[in-house]
Amino acid sequence: MKAKEFFSFPNPVNDYAARTVATGVVLMSLLALALDSPWLLIPLSYGFLARVATGPRLSPLGQLAMKVIGPRLSKEPKLMPGPPKRFAQGVGLAFAATASILTLTSGWSVGRWVLVPLIAAAVLEAAFGICLGCISFAQLMRLGIIPETVCEACNDISLRRV
Repeated sequence: MKAKEFFSFPNPVNDYAARTVATGVVLMSLLALALDSPWLLIPLSYGFLARVATGPRLSPLGQLAMKVIGPRLSKEPKLMPGPPKRFAQGVGLAFAATASILTLTSGWSVGRWVLVPLIAAAVLEAAFGICLGCISFAQLMRLGIIPETVCEACNDISLRRV
């Protein structure tokens, strides 16, 4: 397998699998807060990094969502464009990494608060299918910051299979 293939992100993405990953992020983050366990930031951050870099390939949560849970939720996948989902994973990585850095430099009492907006965004995705990263991606495309060529399906709804 070539490096370009290895470091790729699926396009399209099964929305059921994406929402399952978001559920896992919510559970892991809430567990870290409830158990007062900052070490859970390590697998949380790794998961986001793995999904940004390779999609679900190196992410245990991504593999579970894509191969086990997602297909059981619906036999027919609900396909969504991949680039906005990758962007959303990058935003999640920024939050998880910030929480990790703040925990290392200022303590868990500071770093834990960065999980609150991450949990809120993940709950919106998991429960309602509202992807704040995807909404931001679309706005950045409208502003011309992200070129339209990055996601043709984002511009043409007829390319999506629902």
